[in-house]
Amino acid sequence: MSDRIFDTGTDDINTEVIDGVMRITLNRPERRNAMSDGMLQGLVASLSDAEVATDVGAVVLTGAGGAFCAGGDVKGMAEAGGEGGNSAVQYDARVHLQRLNQRDTAGKLYELPKPTIAALPGPAAGAGLSIALSCDLRYASPNAILTTAFARVGFSGDYGGTYFMSRLIGSAKARELYFLSEKVDMEEAERLGLVNGVFSEDSLQEEVMAIARRLAQGPTVAYRYMKENLNRAIHGEMGECLDMEAAHHIHCGQTRDHKEAAKAFVDKREPDFQGR
Repeated sequence: MSDRIFDTGTDDINTEVIDGVMRITLNRPERRNAMSDGMLQGLVASLSDAEVATDVGAVVLTGAGGAFCAGGDVKGMAEAGGEGGNSAVQYDARVHLQRLNQRDTAGKLYELPKPTIAALPGPAAGAGLSIALSCDLRYASPNAILTTAFARVGFSGDYGGTYFMSRLIGSAKARELYFLSEKVDMEEAERLGLVNGVFSEDSLQEEVMAIARRLAQGPTVAYRYMKENLNRAIHGEMGECLDMEAAHHIHCGQTRDHKEAAKAFVDKREPDFQGR
């Protein structure tokens, strides 16, 4: 049962808070959860709420109807006559909007000061895969298939997929998956490190929520700093990473959660974390 329902302003995305976990469900099953303007706006609003909400300690992003997200709505593009807008003004406006959408979704998931998890019940393609890769953790059912898909529809890629994939599996393999747009099954995805684990179709959501609850009820201040440290480690110099680690480590040592954990260790019991 939900503790809070967040009004996204659209039926294309459903957002609820359960036991400290914000679960965001992409909800266009008839289009395999392909992106729509409403879905993007609802996702942006949900993530903005998650960032500041005191009742949210972790975020789960998933899809309805047996798919995660098919990426851009190619059928919709075709029906509308393509992406449209060839004048310089239209082009600049489209680039600006694309930048904002990418930063406010994939960028926000990557930098959100709370753990983010993608639960993939089925295919994740194109921008859908990119957004999944922007999350901290990814779990999938055996039915899931991953594909960049962009080359098949004449696009170069969006929503940070090239950035995230290159850092997860290396540039050479990322280039192969982008150029050839081959489908990756879950055995291969787990081997490559694109997903952290595979659960049965029936147990995926339950298993992912259990992981998310554990994170939401854990030392959330420490998790926030861990995430900052790990993100900086990808592109920062060693010296600045060490300096950041030192500052964060000392700050965590002053938190109520650390003191409670130390006392619980001595008392041989589980700590009662409060996120402060």
